Amino acid sequence: MTFELTVGPVQYHWPRETLLRFYADLADAPVEQVVLGEVVCSRRRDLKPTDWLALARELQQAGKRVWLGTLALIETEAELRAVRGLVDEGDVGIEANDAAAVHLAWRAGRPWRIGLHVNVYSAPALAEYIEMGAVAWVPPVELDIDAIGRIAQGAPAGIDTEVWAFGRLPLALSARCFTARHHGVQKDHCGFICQNDPDGLTMQSQEGQAFLSINGIQTQSAAMQCWLGHLPALAAAGVRSLRLSPCSRGFADVIRLHHDVLAGNCTAADALDALQAMPLPGPLADGYAHRRTPGLQWSLNA
Repeated sequence: MTFELTVGPVQYHWPRETLLRFYADLADAPVEQVVLGEVVCSRRRDLKPTDWLALARELQQAGKRVWLGTLALIETEAELRAVRGLVDEGDVGIEANDAAAVHLAWRAGRPWRIGLHVNVYSAPALAEYIEMGAVAWVPPVELDIDAIGRIAQGAPAGIDTEVWAFGRLPLALSARCFTARHHGVQKDHCGFICQNDPDGLTMQSQEGQAFLSINGIQTQSAAMQCWLGHLPALAAAGVRSLRLSPCSRGFADVIRLHHDVLAGNCTAADALDALQAMPLPGPLADGYAHRRTPGLQWSLNA
């Protein structure tokens, strides 16, 4: 089994210095690809477009393939102009997270990937985007491995399939900021209170079960999806890349454990034991892998 590791964009509002330190450390990490950029909330501007482009060049010099992720929810002309600026002014490939970014990257002739927020649920849909120049796709997180395989194997050759292999699942986006509402402040005067929750704010059901996490305008799973125990099925489905979504605690160890399994330095079972013993923001889950259990559950123990 041969997989590449990709570090996805930071979904949370981390301070500027935290982000810069994170990417400085990532330059030496055993990953092949990195996706940069703010994909959740346009109000988070600790890093400006010129900063993201500078980080991209530094990571490229470190041997990484770098992509700039675009906003997943574009609501205003200003946000559209910002996406257009990334496409027109930068020299880094684009990970398009909505139809506007797809159109802009295609018209500009830029290398681009289909982000997971662009819904692709069939081989014909994937083929249409490939005709527009897409070189890779990240399937929607609710697709199981068999469904991903059917779509990928029915698409033209050469497309890179990358799955969400680790991290809280991005489930939905809204014009309303859930974090601001939770704290009783207005979205336009939020004071960037989401910085207080570097892995989102976990919400519990009435039964006291960790159910969801809110991250500004984004709703996530409370659990951390982990597909490290399903590598043979992923290889059979034609998956080539595993996406690891950053978290504020233990992420360097998350990368190391995935790399060690892929390099044959340890077994997936040993790596999973180590992950489950770590103080991660949420429990591991893999229920979406084969749809034997709900997505928030751990099917390998079922």
